[in-house]
Amino acid sequence: MTASERHERDGIRRLVLIVDDEHINRRLLGKMIEQEYDVIYAEDGKDALELIRKRVNTLSLILLDFIMPNMDGFAVLEELRGDPALSRIPVIMLTSERTAEVKSLQLGAADFITKPYDMPEVILARVRHSIELAEDNSIISATETDALTGLYTKNFFFQHARRFDQYYPDAVMDAAVINVNRFHLVNELHGRFFGDNVISCIGKKIAGMIAGSDGIACRCDADTFYVYMKHCDDPGAFLESISEKLCETVGSRRITLRMGVYPVADKSTDTEVRFDRAVHACNSLRNSYNTVFALYDDVMHQREVYSEKLIGDMDAGVQDRQFKVFYQPKYNVKGIEPVLTGAEALIRWEHPEYGLVSPASFVPLFEENGLVQKLDHYVWREAAAQVKRWKDKYGVTIPVSVNVSRLDIYDPELENTLLGIVKENGLEPEEYILEITESAYTDNSEQMIDMVKKLRADGFRVEMDDFGAGYSSLNMLATLPIDALKLDMLFIRNICEEDKDLKMVQLMIDIASFLKIPVVAEGVETKEQYELLRKLGCDIIQGFYFSKPIPAEDFGKIIEEALNIK
Repeated sequence: MTASERHERDGIRRLVLIVDDEHINRRLLGKMIEQEYDVIYAEDGKDALELIRKRVNTLSLILLDFIMPNMDGFAVLEELRGDPALSRIPVIMLTSERTAEVKSLQLGAADFITKPYDMPEVILARVRHSIELAEDNSIISATETDALTGLYTKNFFFQHARRFDQYYPDAVMDAAVINVNRFHLVNELHGRFFGDNVISCIGKKIAGMIAGSDGIACRCDADTFYVYMKHCDDPGAFLESISEKLCETVGSRRITLRMGVYPVADKSTDTEVRFDRAVHACNSLRNSYNTVFALYDDVMHQREVYSEKLIGDMDAGVQDRQFKVFYQPKYNVKGIEPVLTGAEALIRWEHPEYGLVSPASFVPLFEENGLVQKLDHYVWREAAAQVKRWKDKYGVTIPVSVNVSRLDIYDPELENTLLGIVKENGLEPEEYILEITESAYTDNSEQMIDMVKKLRADGFRVEMDDFGAGYSSLNMLATLPIDALKLDMLFIRNICEEDKDLKMVQLMIDIASFLKIPVVAEGVETKEQYELLRKLGCDIIQGFYFSKPIPAEDFGKIIEEALNIK
């Protein structure tokens, strides 16, 4: 689309300033372009600058004579190019001296028109082209740079990074990612204006530090910056310099940064991949208060490859039944002798390449990537079927508890799914126990609590898992829908050595007693822990003291022993 077509379409007549000390020249040029443009005039450089500053937001082009009294065209051009607010306006120089063309272009002129003005159609074409080019560049610039920091936007950043690698293939570069810790809280506590100042300060400091060193940077997300810079031996010092400037500007050291660096970035990998690795290093520092930067190295790379492999193999693992459900017995210890009262279903992965994989390696990974629901459903079905097999074989029900994740809780089909599972296995809901972590309760979601109430109304028993690891209030505990408290095993581990942990466990057992709900202690490994928990009034105990998690066929022997079946 030509400039004239664009102007005709949008209905806007662009404003052009003609600066020439000769009246005839001014009017002659004006006549040539006034059918398409609004025109204003100035007789010399000083008058021109005054008009330009008044019309800076509406001027589309300046036609500027080279030789004028008081202030010549070169002086005006230098003044314009020295002021960021005025430099966006394109300038076409007017002169009869051909030798002035090079200097005009060097000073930033968009084009050059020689006198006399004997080809109106050429002059009009040059005016159209200069305005169109300037407007296109303005649009590109608006999308190329972040308005708040002046740094590149993400897409343009990667384009420039790739271009840099083409021109400087041997340059040793680092890919770095800088993130503001808990930035959403900064905005909530101090307001959006303060948050913008924080981001602006960081962006300007980064720009200043990489200026002249062939580095480039962008604001990637609200609180994240990407920096492609020459290799830095001390990234901690780089980050500290930014933090100091931030503290100096906003007056607070409570706003902290973290930084992930992929040093000596491998240029055989895609630019985006290099920064993905830096992001991975940066994210490894979440909830870390002692370390502010991390390097992406071979160890981290192998760990990342391992994680991606597990994610990629998850579907095949479910389909091929590589995931095995193990069972750890629970014993009621209120009487003289412990009595088998149930079991917890725990998942293991017999991976075809890695062997037996601990749930600590894949469960958090699947939670983070939204895959945990598929795994949970698999465990629920396996556990219910096993309860049914034991019931048919031994004539008794051994209730099994299964874990329900936060993602499961917010699934509108959760209730129907669980009811369907117990029904298809000929079980009653009370023969199936659901474990939900304390942290899920303390999210204080009405939707979550309503769902738990529905499940309990259906007959399911619900245990609060990992109690003591979160931040439950006593008032909340009095109103939450639960059937048992399951103590976090970290407290159990040290109750025989740490008086503080012992008193905490006693307090939690007293709370449960007040609420008239039983207490389950997991992670019990020694006789001393067992005896102490019984003395404190614990109801049910689970842990290596009785048995490690074992396959279903081995658990059958425990049932037979409990029933005196020989």
